[in-house]
Amino acid sequence: MIGSKITTRGQTTIPKKIRERLNLQAGDRVLFLEKDGEIVLQPVTQTLRDRRGSVEPRKKPEDFNDVREDVKKRVAVVKNDV
Repeated sequence: MIGSKITTRGQTTIPKKIRERLNLQAGDRVLFLEKDGEIVLQPVTQTLRDRRGSVEPRKKPEDFNDVREDVKKRVAVVKNDV
C-alpha cells in the first residue's frame, strides 16, 4: 500500500512507484474514475486533439444543432432498447 498527503490546495504527489508503473512523466494527464465505489487513476493516452481529423464530416459545413438533435435521438433509441 502506498499513500500520499493532500495539501491545503487539494494537491497531492503521485508516488514514484505508481508513476513508474503507469509510465507517467511530467506534464502527462491522468483521469480519476469511480468504479464500484473506488477511485481509479488512469493515464490519458490520447486527447481529442490527437484524434483531430480522424472522422470525416457528413457534410460541410455541418449545423451543430442538427448534429446535436441527431445524437439525442440515437441516445434515446439506445436507452429504450436496454
